[in-house]
Amino acid sequence: MKFLDQAKIYIQAGAGGAGSVSFRREKNVARGGPDGGDGGKGGDIWIEAADGLNTLIDYRYKQHFKAGTGMHGMGGNRSGAAGEDVVLRVPVGTQVLDEDRETLLLDLTEIGQRECLLAGGNGGWGNARFKSSVNQAPRKANPGEPATDRWIWLRLKLFADAGLLGLPNAGKSTLLANVSAAKPKTASYPFTTLHPSLGVVDIDRSRRFVLADIPGLIEGAADGAGLGSRFLGHVERTGVLLHLVDGTADNPAQAYRIIRNELSNYGGGLSERPEIVALNKIDAMSEEDIVRKRVKLAKACGSKVRLISGVSGKGLTALMSDLALIIKTGKKQEASSGDEGKPWTP
Repeated sequence: MKFLDQAKIYIQAGAGGAGSVSFRREKNVARGGPDGGDGGKGGDIWIEAADGLNTLIDYRYKQHFKAGTGMHGMGGNRSGAAGEDVVLRVPVGTQVLDEDRETLLLDLTEIGQRECLLAGGNGGWGNARFKSSVNQAPRKANPGEPATDRWIWLRLKLFADAGLLGLPNAGKSTLLANVSAAKPKTASYPFTTLHPSLGVVDIDRSRRFVLADIPGLIEGAADGAGLGSRFLGHVERTGVLLHLVDGTADNPAQAYRIIRNELSNYGGGLSERPEIVALNKIDAMSEEDIVRKRVKLAKACGSKVRLISGVSGKGLTALMSDLALIIKTGKKQEASSGDEGKPWTP
């Protein structure tokens, strides 16, 4: 299935049905009077976060969604049927933006979350509604409310416990394929990953988390270079960042600074997220290079640098355990902060 994380769609709620002007004309019924029914309500446009979806590909080939129009009222005090609703099913993590692509309208963060995007028009009153003591035979009925429409953007931001960051060809896809059952495309050239991939890292029964492989970023990504902020947006919901640095590069410290600078420029609190830095591809390096580049990288990031090899698997078990610990600690802190101020209940 092709991955699609952005889509522009047109939505239109249903118009309300018109009220009816009608009079009873039954044999042997004196003074029948008005019996025009009301028009039916127009259909609504709903959006729902559904389980089992991970892409917006359904909105690649169909961009127009129109709810049903309410039926007109009829004689005999018969009201028109309501128009059929339209429900847009999207993955969890989908954001709804206005046509300007900046104004956030909705953020669907939980399975089953359902919101109304456009309400259908009310049906018009029939002439039976206008009968009064001074107007026994009204010949007036209301039209239904007109349809409302708009263009919106759907933008998917993946939910993952940890996110993989690094320059192109840093070995992110190879690492993800080694530690999970995911099968991202891997090759010896840069930009092999064209869309984010998710994998479940299953250390043991109590330590399991979702790891997102974000396609290689380049300098200027926060300003739109390459696929830029589209990819950076996918790490906004991650709890910890795993920053991979290619050990075979001439200057790993500079490679680290480039990505950190893009995180700062993008904003969204990415530069303040917990981070683990790992020097990758040590299987292709000499011992002298490993020591020298590790020292320079540690000086640049100001923290401990893990030594790993995504191909041979060296150091990956310890690295995944460190990630799991940070994720577990972060979830505990989030849960405790959410309980503050709430009364205790058994």
